[in-house]
Amino acid sequence: MSWTIIAVLIIVGFLFLLLEILVLPGTNVAGIIGFVLIGIGVWQAYAVYGGVAGTLTLAGSVVFSVVALYLALKSRTWSRASLKSAIGSRVNLVMPDKIKVGDTGKTISRLAPMGKAFINGEYYEVRSNGEMIDQGSEIEVTKIDINKITVKLKTP
Repeated sequence: MSWTIIAVLIIVGFLFLLLEILVLPGTNVAGIIGFVLIGIGVWQAYAVYGGVAGTLTLAGSVVFSVVALYLALKSRTWSRASLKSAIGSRVNLVMPDKIKVGDTGKTISRLAPMGKAFINGEYYEVRSNGEMIDQGSEIEVTKIDINKITVKLKTP
């Protein structure tokens, strides 16, 4: 076996290990394949070229793995792959002067049992008491708990 094949085995093994660490954590398949390929490369260096060449290959593999992992974690890989946008939405801000128990409105979406409703000129996330209320139905506010609005189908 030539040095080229041994080097390719070790480099491909490191690529699988980096893939396991950076992209596919927890699957273990890529990590196992990487360790096996590196092990075969080092074993072939010992078997074909002797103890000194095998030991140098093993030491080089360890140094290469530490340097490769350091460079992979230090580079801007994480900043390029990370999400930079912020969530600008928020939960219902129920102002006591805008909505009260007994106010009426209309459902914008189906309440199953949660959905959107238009009450007093504002859109709110509301919930029913477990009943399904169709879109476009007239509703009445029955309870307000901090930011949770409970409604029921308005009876004529």
